[in-house]
Amino acid sequence: RTPVATRIVNQKRRAEIVDHVGKRCEAGAQVYWVCPLIEESEKLELQTAVALHAELSAAYANRPAEAGRLSVGLLHGRMKPVEKAAVMDAFVRGEVSVLVATTVIEVGVDVPNASIMVIEHAERFGLAQLHQLRGRVGRGAAESQCILLFEEPLSETAKARLKVIYESTDGFEIARQDLAIRGPG
Repeated sequence: RTPVATRIVNQKRRAEIVDHVGKRCEAGAQVYWVCPLIEESEKLELQTAVALHAELSAAYANRPAEAGRLSVGLLHGRMKPVEKAAVMDAFVRGEVSVLVATTVIEVGVDVPNASIMVIEHAERFGLAQLHQLRGRVGRGAAESQCILLFEEPLSETAKARLKVIYESTDGFEIARQDLAIRGPG
């Protein structure tokens, strides 16, 4: 497996990440972009998969013609199994450049050409989930990266989790640190 470089990026620099992802896709890369929610919540102001899919579809449709159009797919748990399978198959075949998804892609997905994982509101995910999601990339020969987008202000616990996932790729060490941060039970 190819090592995965992990970057922690403030949401304020989101436009740079959208541009970076577009350029990498133009060069043939494929990207997972994970959101914590499917649709808007009255209680939480978080990036949703449906809204991000619309945003990225519009952003990448407006790229110069010579750059090529990038296809953006959407995958979440409320979709019918046949719809989910069709989107995943298109991603596996390389027909979808960016797959906007919820954590349904956390396990059981193997697309060696996918070399970038972007995680929205990474501060809201647990260490095990972040480690599993990061494990979806780095399966091929391409240089891979995991970009953890966070929203300020960060709690001390969120800072500690992001520091652990940034500094380690060892699942056993991440589990030990998770226990230290959360405590037993």
